[in-house]
Amino acid sequence: MSKSALIFGASGVTGWSFVNEILNDYPKPNIWKRVHALTNRPLSQEQSQWPNDSRLNIVSGIDLLEGSQEELESTLETKIPHVSEVTHVYYLAYKANTDMQKELEDAVAMFKRSTLAMDHLSPNLEFLVLQTGAKMYGCHLLENHPTDYLHVPHKESQPRLKQPYHDTLFYHPQLDWIAAYAKDKPWKWIDTRPDIIIGFVPNQNFYSLGTVIAIYLTLWREVHGAHAPAPFPGTPASWTALSNDSSSDMIARQTLHLSLHADRIENGTGYNVADSQRPSSWSKKWPVLCAYFGLTGTGPSANPPEMRKFIKENMETWRRVEAEKGLQRGHADSGRTFEGFEYFLMTQFDFDRQFDMGKVYGTGFGEERDTLGAWGVVFDRMRGAGIIP
Repeated sequence: MSKSALIFGASGVTGWSFVNEILNDYPKPNIWKRVHALTNRPLSQEQSQWPNDSRLNIVSGIDLLEGSQEELESTLETKIPHVSEVTHVYYLAYKANTDMQKELEDAVAMFKRSTLAMDHLSPNLEFLVLQTGAKMYGCHLLENHPTDYLHVPHKESQPRLKQPYHDTLFYHPQLDWIAAYAKDKPWKWIDTRPDIIIGFVPNQNFYSLGTVIAIYLTLWREVHGAHAPAPFPGTPASWTALSNDSSSDMIARQTLHLSLHADRIENGTGYNVADSQRPSSWSKKWPVLCAYFGLTGTGPSANPPEMRKFIKENMETWRRVEAEKGLQRGHADSGRTFEGFEYFLMTQFDFDRQFDMGKVYGTGFGEERDTLGAWGVVFDRMRGAGIIP
């Protein structure tokens, strides 16, 4: 048990699974001595739904942008016992902002300050991971996504986005900085690139598609009854578009695998992370998700429903379900949710954006998950946490 992990953004949709997988001894027992779970908002062990394990240290209330660099390092040193033993850092923190320039500046500053702090505080550091994503391939540009120099399946060796898009993506300055800073360091680093992340979050989150779909389909059944048809809340083009789901459990497992096999990785490069080597589409996934909730998933209709609008229109019914089932309150109408993101994901990602997964599977990673194996686990956890009945 010689490895000690520190996870920035541990209560987020990806970070939660990193902590959970480590505490469940992935990839095998007797590797992980400690895991430090850093969160900005307060989070108790009970609320977290993580195993009650003496190896877990939840550290809440650290603002990565507050104070000087020296003050941040002092805070981390005070709040993280044995910080000098940390061998693996997983940077998954993210601060959403509708001001895109401010979001970029904060993202770069947070990553720089965190990395500097851990490099200074932990002489045992072996590996650092920065999570980026499919925006590296221009997927967020929708109809403007470049097809002349970026082609599916997206491979890590493809070129970066060109201007005018290059300078608007905060991944680029993050990667440029770490490449220069870590050039002569004894530790290694990579960036990981998931697509839309499917995962469980114990508290409200800006961008949790799994949470929205679970609440939506639960409410759809409550309103329309068991086995009712549930039309796909998207367009005909998005119904058939190919992509790779990236469940948080698989992101965690693949990333942990890469970071524990430093001899097999290409230092300072990117790795696509996803559930399977084969892409899928909503036409295959939607019926499976609906069946989990006792509904019949059907294709897109002439006037597809909007999930957020449906939830808002039926909040009285949802509050009744919360009261009758003793559910946690506030998840369906959380002020933290970035309204409209689910409509954006379900309707405007209407083009093929699948990954080439050969690089990560070429390192010896072998596990794959199907739709129910990825999404069903998330829904099961939401039931266990009392978020859905």
